[in-house]
Amino acid sequence: MLVTTEGIVLHSIKYGESSVITTIYTREYGRQSYIVNAARTAKSKNKASLLQPLFCVSLVAYQKQTSELHRVKELKAGLVYQSVPFEIAKSAVVIFLAEVLNKGIHEQESNPEMYDFIKSSVLYFDLMDAGAGNFHLWFLFRLAGYLGFQPQTEKAGFENWFDLKTGSVVHFQPAHPFYANKEITPFLMEITSLKIHELAGFKITRKIRDSLLSVIIDYYQLHFENLGEIKSLSVLREVFS
Repeated sequence: MLVTTEGIVLHSIKYGESSVITTIYTREYGRQSYIVNAARTAKSKNKASLLQPLFCVSLVAYQKQTSELHRVKELKAGLVYQSVPFEIAKSAVVIFLAEVLNKGIHEQESNPEMYDFIKSSVLYFDLMDAGAGNFHLWFLFRLAGYLGFQPQTEKAGFENWFDLKTGSVVHFQPAHPFYANKEITPFLMEITSLKIHELAGFKITRKIRDSLLSVIIDYYQLHFENLGEIKSLSVLREVFS
């Protein structure tokens, strides 16, 4: 069956002498894997350069329900980023988020709300200046809701701890080690209440940003047993250091 869809690139690897196998999160069909023949040749119309992490693409593909790997007939750029490919910090964020999405999204079915959230958020991030350094924190907490483990961050008492196991703020220190302490929890509560355009006013130190990142990674790993190591995390931390 020949289908037309749009998608967001999650991961790509070289295949053979000139082809590429890419994982794309599509609006109509969820997560799908495609082979793009001759994508790494000079004369190819379906350029491998379009298959960068979180790039938006439009594609026409031969798709079979009985197959896990489909073949791309036509590939075009969806929307062109203005800053992501050219700024080291933004590129590092996009690579990191693409890895998390690639490991966290497994459904091969349409979820337009999540797709539109990812697409619109990353496109807004591309145009951001102030607040861009905190975008990945905001994005991952919001994404958790679409993945089925939305954190509940309403104030619980005079002092608050975020319990990673229950995904909620409690007024006592949990007996287990999986929690954000009472110094970090207020920042977590604040960022999860913000809209994307309000991130410019969210001022935190590098140390707090790194602590919040550790909290969200631990939270994801608790709720995704097979998430494993996020290899791009060390690069992201080095860039923001």
